[in-house]
Amino acid sequence: MDNELLNIGVQNIKDLIYTIRGKQVILDSDVAILYHYETKKINETVKRNIRRFPEKFCFRLTKEEYEEILLKKPNNWSQIATSSTYKNRGISYLPNAFTEQGIGMLSGLLKNEIAIQVSINIMDAFVEMRKFINANKNLFERIINIENTIDKNFTSIDKQFMNYDNKFEQIFNALQKEESFKQKIFFEGQIYDAYSLIIDIIKKAKTKITIIDNYIDDSILKMLVKKNKSVEVVILTSEKSKISKLDIQKFNKEYPALKVAKTDKFHDRFIIVDNVELYHCGASIKDLGKKCFGISKMENEEVLNIIKSIV
Repeated sequence: MDNELLNIGVQNIKDLIYTIRGKQVILDSDVAILYHYETKKINETVKRNIRRFPEKFCFRLTKEEYEEILLKKPNNWSQIATSSTYKNRGISYLPNAFTEQGIGMLSGLLKNEIAIQVSINIMDAFVEMRKFINANKNLFERIINIENTIDKNFTSIDKQFMNYDNKFEQIFNALQKEESFKQKIFFEGQIYDAYSLIIDIIKKAKTKITIIDNYIDDSILKMLVKKNKSVEVVILTSEKSKISKLDIQKFNKEYPALKVAKTDKFHDRFIIVDNVELYHCGASIKDLGKKCFGISKMENEEVLNIIKSIV
């Protein structure tokens, strides 16, 4: 077996996970390559222990499902995978698909030297995929809704001749016109992603940004330089904050106007854009990406008005 296969990590395995019937799965041929087994041996193991593999653990793909997956196979994997079963398998023999539970069951039945480490990598890959899907669930739903709307606007003849790239462009443009997000969860280490989202919120403001955060420091100033020039910024923070008067003075000389006031009326973190949009931050802005936290857009106008009255 090629030594390159011994070093396959979580990122490579994530490329082999597909969503079928609402479940994240790996095909039997890919499992075989990862475990250094023949695909036939993998499926024989399942067959001998069929009571251990209910449908939520392992199921046979339909012809349509398999044809769709063949179009998505990553190029880098096809270069690594040398199994003749993988390369030459056609739709005449439909593969089994293993869910995370199925992989867990299979790993206890296979016996070779690399099974333990490979199983750990596969489980980690499933976890990473769940994180990604959960963090972007709203985006996926919006893409599906937009695509369905576009489809309704075309006759069956139109669809036959519709250019795929043109369709994708329409979906992308529609996403651009929609609000950027309703809620998003960031996991530990996603510092840049969280930073980028805060910047996007700041850039939306046309007249005023109000930031409520008890533990603000000068890192917020580096974000606020991205604001539109004429936008006024008001920061409400506690006595514990680490932003100095000198920081504020220097900022105002180049990027007016910034005002900082001290208050003890808030526990949570909020951002108000143009007095009409309210965002709730699950962590202090200075701690973006250090731990798991969420940012949500709050669409309750009554709540917005109450917070504005306190401000």
